[in-house]
Amino acid sequence: MKSICVYCSSSDTIDPAFRVPAQRLGQLIAEHGDQLVYGGGSVGLMGECARAVHAHGGSVVGVIPESLTTAEIAYHHADELIVTQTMRERKQIMDERADAFVVLPGGFGTLEELAEILVLKILGYTDRPLIVVNPDGFYNPLHVLFQHFVDHGFAKPKHLAMVTFLDDVDAVYGVIGS
Repeated sequence: MKSICVYCSSSDTIDPAFRVPAQRLGQLIAEHGDQLVYGGGSVGLMGECARAVHAHGGSVVGVIPESLTTAEIAYHHADELIVTQTMRERKQIMDERADAFVVLPGGFGTLEELAEILVLKILGYTDRPLIVVNPDGFYNPLHVLFQHFVDHGFAKPKHLAMVTFLDDVDAVYGVIGS
């Protein structure tokens, strides 16, 4: 069993179309006998993914700072809900437990988590897969920005190659394996 760390939105005010890839990813995680490790929220894409894992018989580990247990309405149905004191502790636990990282649409917090894992890969602290699921071109501007970094010498082509951008969530397991 692998632990798949998912970073994504905790907002309920997003276009409902973005819920579909989150639900499908949760289904895929469960069907592959893997475990979801995520930010512990019951709202937004976080909640959609976690509920889908459970709906398909999978296991969910939520990691949430105490200060967000109310704001993000913690997913108390998680098989394991870890309440941390800080965001740094939250991210460390998620990182330590992850065999792969999958990024779904999200905002600044999701972007920060993606950037941190990419930097860890660049510095050689991890070689675990980092996958950005790009439904409806959501992350196209980010991909262009990353290429801009390379084009101007602020990053190397091999750095851009450390992130796999996928348009279809069904392709995730083609990257991380069964």
